[in-house]
Amino acid sequence: MPVFANIAPMAPPNRLVVAVAYDNLCMFEFAVAAELFGLDRPELDCLWYDFRVVSSTGGSLQSIGVQITADASLNLLEEAGTIIIPGWSDRAEAPPQELIDALLRAHERGARLVSICSGVFALAATGLLDGIAATTHWRYIDELRARYPAIDVQPDVLYIDNGSVLTSAGSAAGIDLGLHIIRLDYGADVANEVARRMVVPTHRDGGQAQFISQPVSYEADGSISHTLDWALGELQAPLTTKVMARHAQMSERTFARRFTDATGTTPHRWITQNRIRRAQDLLETTTLSVEQIAGESGLGSSANLRHHFQQVLRTTPTRYRKTFQRTTELGVRP
Repeated sequence: MPVFANIAPMAPPNRLVVAVAYDNLCMFEFAVAAELFGLDRPELDCLWYDFRVVSSTGGSLQSIGVQITADASLNLLEEAGTIIIPGWSDRAEAPPQELIDALLRAHERGARLVSICSGVFALAATGLLDGIAATTHWRYIDELRARYPAIDVQPDVLYIDNGSVLTSAGSAAGIDLGLHIIRLDYGADVANEVARRMVVPTHRDGGQAQFISQPVSYEADGSISHTLDWALGELQAPLTTKVMARHAQMSERTFARRFTDATGTTPHRWITQNRIRRAQDLLETTTLSVEQIAGESGLGSSANLRHHFQQVLRTTPTRYRKTFQRTTELGVRP
């Protein structure tokens, strides 16, 4: 789900939106920014954004099969009301110092800084995210935490609005954040019209956790691996640490210690994670009711299933099914 500071619509104080382009530009993220803020909107009765592009290094830039010539240099950031960083080409390499300095000056005078996906690494290099919440694509969460421990990294949201600094998760989450910005600047009706033209929902429920394929892995441990494999086939049963320890022919204490060493988590959490994964599979590939899926996955009741989906995936079983269920041609079984 989105996290934001306030949603009261207001007139944009500065309509100039500038996207930062760079070598090996992330084209989808850049296109999101251009579509949202640069496309002419003759159907809207308002003065739309003035969208421009600057080069992070000056001169022409290369991307996938194309060469890009930006409108201007970084000097244009001195005038921008909103600055968008649509991804970043090399997360391990700090952006040019000239860009960092320009972003800091822009922030100091009140410009709004926005990152899409890996663009958060460029913002992080400025230090402006230290001590506040930020997000990025789920694949980069651990890397962002390791490189910038002062940031409160939130892994399961689509975007975060800290007022003057805003970050979004994976590429498509840039659309969610962009629509949020439009809603702030022009109001809900205008944001809804832009969403309709893009054929996207004006607001998506849940967070990016629901998009992560996350089978729970474990290190090989001959003493318990056969019990783990057995447990995966017994998820409907009332599994407990005691039951699993008995199957492994160990004391509960020894089993729990070896289990944590092998999986990095507790037996209870491991069972719950795999039951949720089983429920996801059933929602994607069957037409079973939520109550039936709760039983088959071992989560017991539909209420318990909904609780775990909300806690872990930030969505409901019904919404998850609508998003991910495969068509009959792809193998949905009755």
